[in-house]
Amino acid sequence: MSDSTRASMKLRRSDRVRLGGVLEDQYLAFNRRAFVHPDPLEVVYRYESDSAREVVGLIAACLAYGRVAQILKNVDLALEVLGDDPHEYVMEVKRAELERKLAGFKHRWTTSAELVDFLLGMGAVLRRHGSLETCFLTHHSAKYDSTVAGLEGFTRELRGSDTPTSLVSSPEKGSACKRLHLYLRWMVRSDDVDPGCWSDVSTAQLVVPLDTHMHRIARSLGLTRRRQANLVTSLEVTESFKLFSANDPVRFDFCLTRLGIRREMDLKGFLAECSRTQASAAEAPHASAAGRAATRFSGRREAR
Repeated sequence: MSDSTRASMKLRRSDRVRLGGVLEDQYLAFNRRAFVHPDPLEVVYRYESDSAREVVGLIAACLAYGRVAQILKNVDLALEVLGDDPHEYVMEVKRAELERKLAGFKHRWTTSAELVDFLLGMGAVLRRHGSLETCFLTHHSAKYDSTVAGLEGFTRELRGSDTPTSLVSSPEKGSACKRLHLYLRWMVRSDDVDPGCWSDVSTAQLVVPLDTHMHRIARSLGLTRRRQANLVTSLEVTESFKLFSANDPVRFDFCLTRLGIRREMDLKGFLAECSRTQASAAEAPHASAAGRAATRFSGRREAR
């Protein structure tokens, strides 16, 4: 048994049942497209073809750090350059044209030069493999426990080197690679939120996109005791979520990360409700308290 599995097993069975009910109710209540805004994922919905969506999705995910308003603004600026057919444009564009069109671009510490290199790297991958999915599958296997090994090869091809950049991190360096795992969630899962453009990667292999926000939630729920939001912790949190959804451990990622972002979703109230539910030994596994957990903290406001 792995260390991460041992850590996740520290939750008592009764606690797992009750917490699982709360998580599932949270998913059913809030895993809807109406709750996506504000999120860089929303730009992916503008495109119909999977070939466009995988390109646009990678740009949006890799720029998804910092304030969400600035993320959306700068993702739009980048996408304006790509036109109506991002896949074809990225495959054919030359460096001089990108440098001219993206002159002055800046997203926190990502410069226009880094964005140009990123887009050219993506174009090289597309010319070599035909699609980003095919490139990823070259480095991935259905036998793997997770997508980490696939990401290692995928990111090396995107960068053209082993050196991480502000846009493309590296799991080999121990990074949680939150933005890349977020991208994989978008591409692999298919429901009302995630578009699911790829078909040959199992949802069971996905890794929870771990940032400080999700790390705080995971620690509060007893899914990890680790203090650093790194790759080891993201794998441990993923193993813990498998106790509730073995074949889709990132099932609850979107609805949990909406907490504290959407005004009608109260993070403190949710965590308090989880604590009360877990602590109440008298509750039956499917008692109404768990069923009410996902709505009591919502402020009873409807999504618009």
